[in-house]
Amino acid sequence: MQSWEGRFKSQALLDEKALLACMAYVDLNPIRAGIANTPESSDFTCVQQRIESLNAKQPQLQTIEEFVGGQSEEIGLPFLLSDYLELVDWTGRILRDDKRGAINANLPPILERLAFDNKAWNTLTTSFEHQFSHWVSQEKAVTKIYKNKKYHRIPSTKVYQTLLG
Repeated sequence: MQSWEGRFKSQALLDEKALLACMAYVDLNPIRAGIANTPESSDFTCVQQRIESLNAKQPQLQTIEEFVGGQSEEIGLPFLLSDYLELVDWTGRILRDDKRGAINANLPPILERLAFDNKAWNTLTTSFEHQFSHWVSQEKAVTKIYKNKKYHRIPSTKVYQTLLG
């Protein structure tokens, strides 16, 4: 009889690349095990919870570290959620001889499956720094930040609504 302790170990993630690799590894476990077909259908994973929050246009659960992007002043993961989703989708399509499952190569890309607006995405990825002054998130979250900081003038949030929902 093998004890559970032999299956678990602690590893220090010392940089962003290690962090992304570990997150993708964990989020893709149900797919590699053959019990889910896509990240959005992989129950009990952070990637599924992030996608559900995104689809519902709700903030992510407080128990999951938030993606804030590389230029943000906020504390969180220094990546964009959309970039992470693309990375997981791309990684999940790689067939491995030692695993049962992979994301079907015939499925549309994840951003297409999640109905990302291509025009908005193109604007975000080509002129990101010109679109936002301080904070980048969905309109509701940015408005909340301005109110919490007790700003008297809240700038127009139209760009947030248009580009991020």
